[in-house]
Amino acid sequence: MKILVTGATGKFGTKVVETLLKTVPASQLAVSVRKPEKAEVFRTRGVEVRHGDFDYPETLDSAFAGIDRLLIISADGDNETRIRQHSNAVAAAERAGVKFIAYTSLANAQESQNLFAPTHKATEEAILKTGIPYSFLRNNWYLENEIPSIQGVLAGAPWVTSAGNGKVGWALQQDYAEAAAAVLSGNGHENTIYELSGSKSLTQEELVSELGSVLGKEVIVKQVDDTTYANIMKEAGVPDFVIPILVDIQRSIREGTLDFVSNDIEKLLGRPATPISEALSQVLNNIPQIEN
Repeated sequence: MKILVTGATGKFGTKVVETLLKTVPASQLAVSVRKPEKAEVFRTRGVEVRHGDFDYPETLDSAFAGIDRLLIISADGDNETRIRQHSNAVAAAERAGVKFIAYTSLANAQESQNLFAPTHKATEEAILKTGIPYSFLRNNWYLENEIPSIQGVLAGAPWVTSAGNGKVGWALQQDYAEAAAAVLSGNGHENTIYELSGSKSLTQEELVSELGSVLGKEVIVKQVDDTTYANIMKEAGVPDFVIPILVDIQRSIREGTLDFVSNDIEKLLGRPATPISEALSQVLNNIPQIEN
């Protein structure tokens, strides 16, 4: 059996490969990356490194050749770009005769009104049309997505949000990565959908309360409207093209699109998702200390 992970030099992909290497012989693993030189650390450990670029389908034909089980990690970019790239990957998997596709999707993808949902809805549908056995790994929000806000708190700023009382099923990237690795290396996951999340959903205030407990200090939450949020992001030096995306993320949270939790992580890993206080501690430990 040969397993391949796309986007393996990204933060999430790296965690998946590292998890797989704990239980799967390196000779059974391959990675598909746009810049093979960045995957040298895997090559030195016996993992086959292949060149594959979602923008160039011909590279995917060779990257996916002879692969039994494939993990397509969703790409970065706007929805139109991602849908095109993912379609290229799915078509290449079909041409290569891949026997199983796992895909990192989004919580409640088919019904969600989240700004990123169109990409995941289209990709799930493209995979279904191939008839290839699949597993949709519908990841909720990465706790690591909140690192900029946490860094602001560490620098003495309040936690700024326009998400209102919207809840999120935050979990660590590592939990999602271990779930993906379990599906890739395990049996009985054909034609499954896993809604992956933390064990409960939290509002911004509830998350920040947990953060304050971990830090041992009170953290102020500043609830603002979208326009004020955009202005604050601009003043903080966020690039202009990023600001509308951040505002849309806040809106999506406010509208409840990430208020979706299940115990599927526990089903796959035999343990619950990392408790939020412990997860926050892990994130904090990986943030460079700010010098006074």
